[in-house]
Amino acid sequence: MVIDQFPGAQLGQEPQMLQKIRTGDIDFMISSTANAATVAPESGVLSIHYIFRSEEQLEHAIADPRLIAAVTEMFEAAVKDGHVLALAMLGLRDMYSKKEIHNVAEMKGLKVRVQATPTEDTMFPAYGAQTVHMPFGSVYTSLQTGVMDVAENGINVYDSNKHYEVAPVMSMTEHEANNSVIWISDKLWSSLSAEQKGWVQAAADEVAKTEPAKAIALDHASRAKLEKMGVKFVADVDKAGFIKIATPLQDQIAAGLGPHAMKILQICRSIQ
Repeated sequence: MVIDQFPGAQLGQEPQMLQKIRTGDIDFMISSTANAATVAPESGVLSIHYIFRSEEQLEHAIADPRLIAAVTEMFEAAVKDGHVLALAMLGLRDMYSKKEIHNVAEMKGLKVRVQATPTEDTMFPAYGAQTVHMPFGSVYTSLQTGVMDVAENGINVYDSNKHYEVAPVMSMTEHEANNSVIWISDKLWSSLSAEQKGWVQAAADEVAKTEPAKAIALDHASRAKLEKMGVKFVADVDKAGFIKIATPLQDQIAAGLGPHAMKILQICRSIQ
């Protein structure tokens, strides 16, 4: 099988591509679980803050067969014309700005660009921040002009999109996982023979097994490179204050999303 790859949103932003995967105009795609909430709202559970407690625990979780099965079941129930092959991730998300953030009190009144999920719209205001919705491609300019004060993402994403040029301080809040799902259109999946489906699923299983460690290594490499360039990383963030606010909201958000979300939350909590 030969696959043509189109990086950098050449085929559209993720919400648009998720519609194209359902119509069969795109064969495969990778989307964040946050953007996947536009077609399967319960996937917003994977954006709940502090259900992934460390890089090590996140790596274990993404490869855990129980979590993979529960997430696949959730998407199968919600999306009839797209098929999820595997989970992937890009490490943990941190906040970046022109100034340091050491504790939750310093979030008060800050305008934060968030992913478009109800989960984010609940979590960040609980910290005292104001949420701003915008396409990812507008983040650089908005930080530059002061339309927003803070953005949040993984270190490698921050690096590769050069957001450090306009927000040279990254505060290591590690508040959320950068989770993704690999999709195949049902149009293509249905056209494959059983043998071909086996090939595709075997490749996806290999991704699920090996990608998390590579993603974390990529984050570490990006941080080392950026520190040499003079980018400031605030390591001593008091995460306890964020966690104290986030913990009671975890069950509330998951229950509001649905039974699949509740099941996924409990699995994430059980993984060490």
